[in-house]
Amino acid sequence: MTAEMLPPDRQPVIIAARRTPVCRTNGALRSLRAHELLAPVLRELLAATGAAPGSVADVVIGNAVGGGGNVARLALLEAGLPVSVPGITVDRQCGSGLDAVVLASSVVAAGGNPLYLAGGVESTSTAPLRAYRNDDGGPEFYARAQFVPAGFGDPDMGVAAENVAREFGVSRERQDAFALRSHRLALAARDAGVFDAELVPLDTGAGTACADDGPRRGLNAAVLARFPAAFVDGGTVTAGNSCFDADAASAVVITSLQRARNLGAGDGLLVLGSGTAGVDPQLLGVGAAAAARDVLSAAGVSGGQVDLVEFNEAFASQTLACLDQVGIDAERANLDGGALALGHAYGASGAVLVTRLLAQARRAGTPASLALAMISSAGGMGTAALLEYQRL
Repeated sequence: MTAEMLPPDRQPVIIAARRTPVCRTNGALRSLRAHELLAPVLRELLAATGAAPGSVADVVIGNAVGGGGNVARLALLEAGLPVSVPGITVDRQCGSGLDAVVLASSVVAAGGNPLYLAGGVESTSTAPLRAYRNDDGGPEFYARAQFVPAGFGDPDMGVAAENVAREFGVSRERQDAFALRSHRLALAARDAGVFDAELVPLDTGAGTACADDGPRRGLNAAVLARFPAAFVDGGTVTAGNSCFDADAASAVVITSLQRARNLGAGDGLLVLGSGTAGVDPQLLGVGAAAAARDVLSAAGVSGGQVDLVEFNEAFASQTLACLDQVGIDAERANLDGGALALGHAYGASGAVLVTRLLAQARRAGTPASLALAMISSAGGMGTAALLEYQRL
């Protein structure tokens, strides 16, 4: 595959990526609001690339359950960027962070050699309470927004995960085994310091959060087998093979290949293609597979030809169903564990995938290796991006 799919002044490339620790809701990051999670990541990205703060064309940030008010603008000003830098917040629920990166890459491809900070953030711990206004003007609180019209069923995530398991024949045993694999890989990576270079430690006021707190060392097959069905009586989806809610921020620097070289970047991930797709909301977990098939087909690449794969493990059932559909062996995906062990910080999770892929590609150090980021979203959608690691 040709590395430079576009002229150098229009070829998008990701030259730096960072993330905060991913921590359980009401855990180590519970005191920090979304913009306070994101601002240190933005500062670190500028320091890592040597880009002048005023040279940033825009900051594009995904967010799903925040309080509005354009968290991108709030965070960039908190980070010390000049008031001349605007910001935009995008919402495609769980896919928001990856969609922000995709959106920024699309603008780079349009020309002009811009430089963007793009990613996602979620503080589930500090997300505002939400309510509809009753006829009498009083509040009616609700746990989650409506994703699709009532006629489509609008299933909760866990119920949809059960639908996927049943529709695609993903057994309880296979789900549990994949969840255990995620925890073991994440623990091994954390213990070996694999995540250290991509992490931005955060001062929480009560100490410094410098590591992911989700992976469970005592988890084993016998423990997982004892979990009851969590969403549907007699089902296969349990708390053990589902992710947990988390707080985190992650972002990347994305610019043109020409500008990246001018900045002295030595390597990066070229954005070769991206796309989104819609599926039946009753099977909302497989949206990523539809998007990935489209992207791979357009590039003339099969799932088996992709070297690195990061899929957001909201549920083991949907992860396995999507990987099966795209033709990717599950053992080749999420080599350092995923959201089943690390947690799912909604709007941040898609950007975490890209951050993980850049770190993995740099460790492997193999030019022209292909990387695929995939995430499914509430309402029956999915986003995927095909990337290629290259020396610049």
